Amino acid sequence: MSTRSPQRDERLDPSLGAVMRERRALINLAYRLLGSLADAEDVVQETCARWYAMTPVQQEAIESPGAWLAKVAGRICLDLLGSARARRETYVGQWLPEPVPDRTRWVSSRTGSSAVDPADRVTLDESVTMAFLVVLESLTPAERVAFVLHDVFRYPFDDIADIVGRTPAACRQLASCARRRIRDAQTPSASSAQRAEVVSDFRQAWEAQDIKALIGLLDPDVLAVADGGGIVNATLEPVHGSEQVARTFVDLAGLPGVSILECAVNGQPGLVVQRDGIALSVLAFAVTDGRIQRIWAVRNPHKLRPWSA
Repeated sequence: MSTRSPQRDERLDPSLGAVMRERRALINLAYRLLGSLADAEDVVQETCARWYAMTPVQQEAIESPGAWLAKVAGRICLDLLGSARARRETYVGQWLPEPVPDRTRWVSSRTGSSAVDPADRVTLDESVTMAFLVVLESLTPAERVAFVLHDVFRYPFDDIADIVGRTPAACRQLASCARRRIRDAQTPSASSAQRAEVVSDFRQAWEAQDIKALIGLLDPDVLAVADGGGIVNATLEPVHGSEQVARTFVDLAGLPGVSILECAVNGQPGLVVQRDGIALSVLAFAVTDGRIQRIWAVRNPHKLRPWSA
């Protein structure tokens, strides 16, 4: 599993325009490490601020500014991952990664704004699916950094050691442990076409409030997790079992002025619930053998800003 590395061989001109060219790569790195677009953007801002805090002479002495920026961003992310664990102990309800829309489906509905959303700079691949990001949340900060930097971005362990503050051998072991835990947590996934078909059938059954049809689409051991962040109503604990999950969704159906749209969520078929162009909820799914095994519903409005038209 790999994506384009944020490291670059060319030297950066010490100017805003040159550093801005690194922003997409840094956003991709920070989002996979943190699972949050907002935090990823903050990391990139801080990284760039540290670059510009140096004198021109200090900047010129850096052999590979692109690699320097990525190294600084990785260290900031490692610190944030440590503090995030403490913050999430007081988070109201379940915490889920911030979903990323497929911008080709949404940008076309907007008129020429010069502002670029961080979501526009996230490359969607298998390393950014909701299922994958949720598994990454189970890793220790050091495991997550070592695994993402090596297995996703193809950093050598010598460079990762400098970021994590451990030996290359220790970083290799961290990545190996993370790889094993991820492998154990993964289940066989349906094809993209089958996932899209199942999600579409789920939307239709949900809109029709058809409990029987919903149960037929759900794995008997399905788990539904909602993230409201204590800001909007959401179940505080995961809902387990096909009948209970089906009834939960039927209870949410039929709200006035609400539409349910099929869309790509982190590169996979998903749904967005909207009212007057404002996203109320974004749903991601894990589908195996034609049935839904997991549903992740993000309702925290702070995580849905990129989804509102």
